[in-house]
Formats: sequence, structure tokens, C-alpha cells
Amino acid sequence: MTTTSPQKTNRTPVRLGDRIFTSLSVGSGLLIFAALLAVFLFLLAQSWDAIRASTEVMGQSGEFSLAEFVGPLVFGTVLAAGLALVMAVPVAVGIALFISHFAPRKLATPIGYVVDLLAAVPSVVFGLWGGVWLVPKLEPAFRFLHESLFTRWFPMFQGSDQEVTSPMRNVLAAAVVLAVMILPIITAVSREVFLQVPRLNEEAALALGATRWEMIRTVVLPFGRSGVVSASMLGLGRALGETMAVLMVMAPGLTYTLHVLAVGQHSTIASYIAAQNAESTGLDMSKLIFAGLVLFVITFIINFIARAIVSASSKK
Repeated sequence: MTTTSPQKTNRTPVRLGDRIFTSLSVGSGLLIFAALLAVFLFLLAQSWDAIRASTEVMGQSGEFSLAEFVGPLVFGTVLAAGLALVMAVPVAVGIALFISHFAPRKLATPIGYVVDLLAAVPSVVFGLWGGVWLVPKLEPAFRFLHESLFTRWFPMFQGSDQEVTSPMRNVLAAAVVLAVMILPIITAVSREVFLQVPRLNEEAALALGATRWEMIRTVVLPFGRSGVVSASMLGLGRALGETMAVLMVMAPGLTYTLHVLAVGQHSTIASYIAAQNAESTGLDMSKLIFAGLVLFVITFIINFIARAIVSASSKK
């Protein structure tokens, strides 16, 4: 009779350092979710008085509605950030391509340093620059857009003469400042993505007879599509939450209008909170915190959509 010996399992013992490292890694990841949840619960708790008061009053006479209060702020926030993104993304991608594929190394390196330094400039500096220097310089161009034939094809440049007045501290001026602010962020991330394109793929396209532009269009841009989307969403996140620059450039207003040259018609959530925070107490403060909660949810939704777009692009 033959006996079989039990099989020995070769298991590597888990060391104490590995356990500690794993625990710290998992804990650090969970800490992010805990912090987000804590912020959400804080905003919800502090804004509950406004939510309850709005529900009670609307049920009786309808004199107070959070939707009427937050709606114009959300509209102005999305409009300013959207205009800034439309202006910044093409320029940022062009600068990133120039640094990564066109400029000589002696020129690309200092330009990259300047772009990185521009991202570190405080927002209040951009606000001073925009309010004191940029707005007067943009006024002739705004006048041309308002009075020329462009208004027939672009209703966004319309508006009554009473609305389009000097100084033109409108949402378009704020969007230009925001575009300059988010430009270095989008450029820096896009540049790093374009530099990761496999060199062999680029050389293969050139060897097949493609021009420099055809190689970029067929190889570089498809490879960096998801990275450009991520960079754009990072820039959009900053544009949505920017406070001081918008507050110092744009004249506030609470209306729904697409006339981007009109003065005193728009406000963003962040700039409105900063302007009203010092004088608000009680229910007014609760309303401001509710506006902050709405901005928090909008930012979360945009980041979620961006993550979905990046995941879908990476699977192609």
C-alpha cells in the first residue's frame, strides 16, 4: 500500500510592512470618499433651513423659491465656464502641439516653464489684470461685435443700448479672463499626453508618406484624445469654482439671458457667495450654502461625465 503525502502549499508569508502599506493605501483611498461625504453632509445640513423654508412658503404663497434664487446663478456659472472652455481648449491644444512636436528643444523648454508658472499665478492677480487693463482694451472689440453685422448671425452679441454700457464688465469679459486662467492647466496636461505618443507610430506614419499635420491628425490627436478631455475637465472645474477673478471683472446680475455683452445681467455661484457672505446671516446664509451645495453637485456630475468619456475613449 502506497501512501501519498499531503501536498505542501508554498505560500509567501505576508510581512508586517506589507500589511501596514496595504492598510495605509486603502485608508488613504477611503479618506477621499469620507472627505467628500463630510463636505456634502455639511452643506446639506447648513442649507436645510433654506430648503425647509422654501418648501413651506411655496406651499402657501410661493413668495420664496430656491429654484428662482439658484437658477440664474447656475445659468451664469455654466455660461461663463462654457465660454471660457470654448476659447481656451483650441489655443491650449495648439500650444501643447507646438511645444511637443514643432518647437526646437531650446525653445520648447522655456515655453513649458512659462506655461507652468502661469498656472501658479493667484486668481486675484488675474482679477486685477482683467478689471483694470483687459476690460478697457476689449471694449472696442465688444462695440464692434454689438454694432456690426455679426449680431444677425450671433444673437449672443445682441442687447439693448442700455444693457451694453461702459465699462463692459460683462460675462464675456469674465469668460476671457477665465480662459486665460485655465489655459496653462489644459496646456500642461495636453503637452504631457502628446509627449507620450509612441515614437515608432509617428515614424511609421511619416514613412508612409504622411505630412507632419497628417501624422498629428491620424496618430497624435487620436492617442491623446482622452488626455485632452481630462485636461479640459480640469480646466472646466477651475472655471466653475473661480471666485475672485470673476467678482473683480463682472458686474453682478440675476437674469436668464444669452446676451453675453450685456452688463449687470449675470453672476456665478462662487462670486455671488463671496460678495454676499460678509453681510448674510440666518436664512440668507443658509441660501448661500445651498448655492454652494448646488455648485458641489454640478462639479461632481461634470467630473463623473468626464471620467465616463475618458473610459469610453480608452476602450476604442
